[in-house]
Amino acid sequence: MNLSVRLFARARDLAGAGVVAVELPLGSTVADLRGKLAVTYPALAPLLGRSALAVDDEFADDGRVLAPGTEIALLPPVSGG
Repeated sequence: MNLSVRLFARARDLAGAGVVAVELPLGSTVADLRGKLAVTYPALAPLLGRSALAVDDEFADDGRVLAPGTEIALLPPVSGG
């Protein structure tokens, strides 16, 4: 299945795009998506473990199974004051 992942803040800067496409087999999980993003976009790898992933507007744990057409957003940690 082909998934689109919206990237924000530092993740967008590292990947050089606001949206990236990722191809995963049916039945893949959020953890699988993190792994694929790390391989496809190596600059994102250090950020992925600290970033939240939202699936259909809800934060998702790594065990959540993804479905075709799912809205996905990668939300890196925010810092500042």
